[in-house]
Amino acid sequence: ISESGRAINQITERAKLAAEDGIRAPRFAYEIVSQQAQDLITGAPFSDDGEADSPIWADFNGKAATLVEDASMTQDEADALMESAKQALLNDFGPAYTGVIDFLAGDIANTSEEAQGVHALPDGENAYKAMLWSNTTTDLTADEIHQIGLDEVARIRAEMEVLKEKSGFEGDLLAFFNFLRDSKDNEKFYFPNTDEGRQGYIDEATADIANIKTQLGDFFGILPKADLVVKRVEPFREQDGAPQHYFSGTPDGSRPGIYYAHLSDMSAMPKRELEVIAYHEGLPGHHMQISIAQELDGVPEFRKQAGYNVYAEGWALYSEKLATEMPGTFQDVYSDFGRLGSEIWRAIRLVVDTGLHHKGWSQQDAVDFFSANAAAPLPQVEAEVRRYLVIPGQATGYKIGMIDIQRMRKVAEEALGDNFDIRTFHDAILDGGALPMEMLDRKITQYIQDSKTAAAAAAE
Repeated sequence: ISESGRAINQITERAKLAAEDGIRAPRFAYEIVSQQAQDLITGAPFSDDGEADSPIWADFNGKAATLVEDASMTQDEADALMESAKQALLNDFGPAYTGVIDFLAGDIANTSEEAQGVHALPDGENAYKAMLWSNTTTDLTADEIHQIGLDEVARIRAEMEVLKEKSGFEGDLLAFFNFLRDSKDNEKFYFPNTDEGRQGYIDEATADIANIKTQLGDFFGILPKADLVVKRVEPFREQDGAPQHYFSGTPDGSRPGIYYAHLSDMSAMPKRELEVIAYHEGLPGHHMQISIAQELDGVPEFRKQAGYNVYAEGWALYSEKLATEMPGTFQDVYSDFGRLGSEIWRAIRLVVDTGLHHKGWSQQDAVDFFSANAAAPLPQVEAEVRRYLVIPGQATGYKIGMIDIQRMRKVAEEALGDNFDIRTFHDAILDGGALPMEMLDRKITQYIQDSKTAAAAAAE
C-alpha cells in the first residue's frame, strides 16, 4: 500500500511534466479520474466522522476476516496487519490520491472543452505511429488500418444481413439494431434484472464453457492445468454495464481461472452476447492462452508474463470464430448475430481509433459511425469512444491480431494440405507465450517446415 502511494506520486509528477509540454488528456478524463480518486479515499480510515468504510478499507477488512476464519492467521495478527495497513493508507496512499485530485483541479482549465485525438498534441503524428506499433507490433500505417477497418465493417455487415433475414425481421439492418436495443423488457433477449436472472446468466455461461471443455482435445494438444469457473463480480467493485473480464488461475492449477461478469444491471447483458463473451474471456480464449503461458516449462518468467495486446486480444477474438467450428455453439440466430456484433465492434475500432487520432474526427463523428454499425446502446458507445480517446491505439490490436492469426492458419493449411493438424497449429501459436506478430509469424514458418519434415520422414 505504501509503495502504491509512491507509484501514484510518480505518475502524477509525470502528468505534470507532460502538461508543461502541452500534452493533456481530454477534459472528461480529468473529471472522471478526479471523481474516482475522491470516491476511493472517502470514508474510513480517511475520515473520522462516522462515514462508512472506504472501498479499499472495506476490502482489506473483508480479506483479513477471511484469513482469520480460515485459520490462516490469528486475530492478533490480523489486528496488527490492519493497523499497519491503516497507517499506510493514511500516510502514503491517501495523500497520493489527494495529490492527484489537487493537480487535476488546478490544471483542468487548461484542457480543451472539445476532446481531440493525439494528432492535435505536440508531435502527435509520430506519437500515434509509435502507439500503433506498440499495440499491433506491425508496420501498418494509420491509413492502412483505417481501410482494413472499413473493409471488415462492410464484410461483417453483409453477414449480419444474412442473419437478419434468417431471423424473419422485416426492415433494414439499422432498424434491426434499434429493435435489439429496444428489447430490454423481452426475456427472449434479456435475463430479468433479478437474482434468478443473474444466476440464469451464470448457469448458461457455465454450460456453454462446459461444452467447449469437452471438445478441447480435438483442437489443442496442450491443455491448461487450471480449471475455469464463471462468477459474478464482487459487490464492492461491480459496475453497471462494465465489461466482463478474466482473472488467471495459478500455474499449478490449484486455483481456477475466473471469468467475471458484471451483473448488477441485466439490461446491459443481452443474451445474444453471452456465448461470444464466454468464449472470448474463457475458453478457448483468454483462459486457454494465459494459462498455457503461465504453465510453460523451460521458459524465462518474463516470457510467461509477457503482454502483447495484439497477441492476447487477437487470440481471444480468433477464439470467438474458432468456437463456430465446435459442435453445439451459436445454434441460435441471435447468438450468432451477437458473435458478429462482437467482431464488427473490433472492426469499428480500427476505423474510429484511427479516425480520432489520425484523421481529425470529432468525438461525435466517432459516436455516429459506431452507432450506425452496431446494436450497442448509446451510453455504451459513448463510453467506448472515451476509452479510445484516452488509450490511443490500444483498440486496434484485437482485429489486427485476429486477422494475422487467421492468415497464419491459412498459410499453414495450404502449405501442409492433408498433413495440417489444427491441434499442433494451435499449440505452436500458444506454446511460446505472448509474442509480437513478426516473431509469431517466424515461429509458424518454422512450425510448417518442421511439420513437412516430420511428414516426409513418416512417409519413408
